[in-house]
Amino acid sequence: MKFIDHGAGGPASVLKLAEGANPVLKTGEVLIEVQYAGVNRPDILQRSGKYPPPPGASPVIGLEVAGKIVDIAPDVTQWKAGDVVCALTPGGGYAEYCAAPAVHCLPVPNRLTVEQAASLPENWFTVWTNIIERGHLKAGETFLVHGGSSGIGLAAIQLAKAWGATVYTTVGNAMKADYCRTMGADEVWNYKNQDWAAELWKATGKRGVDVILDMVGGDYVEKNIRSLALEGRLVQIAFLQPSTVSIDCMPILVKRLTFTGSTLRPRTIEQKAAIAQSLLENVWPRFESGALRTYLYQTFPFAEASAAHELMESSAHIGKIMLAVRGD
Repeated sequence: MKFIDHGAGGPASVLKLAEGANPVLKTGEVLIEVQYAGVNRPDILQRSGKYPPPPGASPVIGLEVAGKIVDIAPDVTQWKAGDVVCALTPGGGYAEYCAAPAVHCLPVPNRLTVEQAASLPENWFTVWTNIIERGHLKAGETFLVHGGSSGIGLAAIQLAKAWGATVYTTVGNAMKADYCRTMGADEVWNYKNQDWAAELWKATGKRGVDVILDMVGGDYVEKNIRSLALEGRLVQIAFLQPSTVSIDCMPILVKRLTFTGSTLRPRTIEQKAAIAQSLLENVWPRFESGALRTYLYQTFPFAEASAAHELMESSAHIGKIMLAVRGD
């Protein structure tokens, strides 16, 4: 099969088309003939040598795919060869064939193309487990997500809105702000020319918000803590800025706050299978009704993975960046 090799790691230019053996299925896995693969921030980190795959996972970059199942392990009963699925993968997505646990596969929702379905797993597994399961967001609460125009951000805005929350977000320009509003954000602040923490304080009547989903870190950590309401929850899922910070922890005590976080990739097969089931029951029907959407900013030919990574690193995009491995 053909796959994208990142060699010893480095800048986007290290990504090259290469050839290698097809994956060998393990117990509980299916082999997917990949049509499309999503491009995500963790891919950038892995390429740069900062996010190695977990033990036993493919060294090939790529955490989400969609395509046709062409083989199954003997113990797999829920799928058969010929089924078209999208899947969260432990790695190996930037390839013509990818092995994934059968329990991490989901059907392509009605109304969505295979390409659109490939954009769902990494973002929606992440936002579900962190907003609903860790952040315990409830109807009537208030929610803030930073980076609202990213794939994670747009998914978070929609999920929080669907859950009955008032939604706030931050972005870097007016075009991104407008799009976030079309996806359900109640208020959007441009962090480049607005003090989002001050604006949030005013918007909430000096109460703060109940849940914050952050992937920035750095000086945002203390601002987030000060922006939480009584019993508020801060959920950290990444650090675009430094993860080592000096903060005043007193508000955590005074306001009885929760500061938590998680990464998805190292979690067990069983834990991710439970998330998949929750998505199938609670989120997939909303895609099929048209209540939820995914936005594909640009799809690159498979051999142009380096250009896709350069776009991701520029942060000029809105929503998802995709690779057409085989196309339709």
